[in-house]
Amino acid sequence: MQTRFTPEQLADPRIARANRILRSCVHCGFCTATCPTYQVLGDELDSPRGRIYLIKEMLESGRDPDPRTVRHIDRCLSCLACMTTCPSGVNYMHLVDEARAYIERRYRRPPFERLLRWTLAWILPHPGRFRLALRAARLARPLAALVPDARLRAMLRMAPRRLPPPSPADAPQVFAAQGARRARVALMIGCAQRALDPGINEATIRLLTRLGCDVVVPRGAGCCGALAHHMGRERDSHAAAARNIRAFMAEARGQGLDAVVVNASGCGTTVKDYGAMFEGDPLAEDAAAVAAMARDVTELVAELGLPEGAAAPRPLRVAYHAACSLQHGQKITRQPKALLRQAGFEVLEPADAHLCCGSAGTYNLLQPEIAEQLKARKVATLEALSPDVIAAGNIGCMVQIGSGSRAPVVHTVELLDWATGGPEPRALSAGGAAQARQPGGFRMPADAR
Repeated sequence: MQTRFTPEQLADPRIARANRILRSCVHCGFCTATCPTYQVLGDELDSPRGRIYLIKEMLESGRDPDPRTVRHIDRCLSCLACMTTCPSGVNYMHLVDEARAYIERRYRRPPFERLLRWTLAWILPHPGRFRLALRAARLARPLAALVPDARLRAMLRMAPRRLPPPSPADAPQVFAAQGARRARVALMIGCAQRALDPGINEATIRLLTRLGCDVVVPRGAGCCGALAHHMGRERDSHAAAARNIRAFMAEARGQGLDAVVVNASGCGTTVKDYGAMFEGDPLAEDAAAVAAMARDVTELVAELGLPEGAAAPRPLRVAYHAACSLQHGQKITRQPKALLRQAGFEVLEPADAHLCCGSAGTYNLLQPEIAEQLKARKVATLEALSPDVIAAGNIGCMVQIGSGSRAPVVHTVELLDWATGGPEPRALSAGGAAQARQPGGFRMPADAR
């Protein structure tokens, strides 16, 4: 693609990077075949190729963004299916991230929309605030039909009917390896996941300690910054990321780290991009070091290997949902399915597995109409397999699919933990009976999910 940036514009490293990305696009249109929003809306400007043209025009002009450009960029899921399809290697992720940051700096949204985005950025990355908001939403849920704004209705309807208590496993501490230590790893405990389903972190800790890892929950770590990052709020996202970088590097420089383990794939894609996010920053070297250590939990478990004798406690048909951030963002496609099969589960893959479920961070809250269409399509393809359970590697996908599916939805790591001696995932267990003390140094909360 030909660009017309001035030498003065290209002196800005951000514009220079956008220019390189733009010029790598050859207009082939392969991306349109795998873009969920183009399939739903049928508008060229709601495809990656169309958005690339809009971003080019916006950045070249140097002017404030117009409402049409903002609308079409806001509709992008950042599912990154286009990057998997693109034969030219266009880094659409960095391009759309730059476009969103530009819009956030230069575009004056309507007052209600500004308030809504600020509220999401203020609440979601903070588990305590998020729990309070979920309790309030649960009380207001019966009145959702009376709320005039579709986005607020979506937020109320997404509130869970039951909210698990905080987990003691999320406090800064070290969980000792069982048997000979094979690795020392830090666990990113995240933010929204801690409020919605703390059992995922607990299952991760049990599984990794069982495989010979000392698991560290570092002091000062928390939200990865992804939620704010994808809304263009760079100050918030970089502040959150910087806290994590400092926390993980303090552990690495202290007793050493072999990996930073992430069990929410949306977070993992962002953490693995810390080096690019902090390019030119004083934290650049440390950011790149953390990014290099980052591993999805299934990546690390595949490297360590499941223990001999790992076996599903009972036969289950598992429909595997490949989260976009895992299959497109991190290019992890084989390990989760291979591990589930090795553990004795029957793994089923839905049609159009490359398409997004519509969750995409805050997308299902900010673009509920499109997200509902994508959810309905995804749930239909999963339920067509007649599964006993649906497994995914990202909390956002789990909540999105779970709000429309009759089948229980669990995290992949919960099934692997169960197959290697852990408790049955709460979504599968009858009545969710309280669990006894579990290996790893903490008591499982009685009604954790």
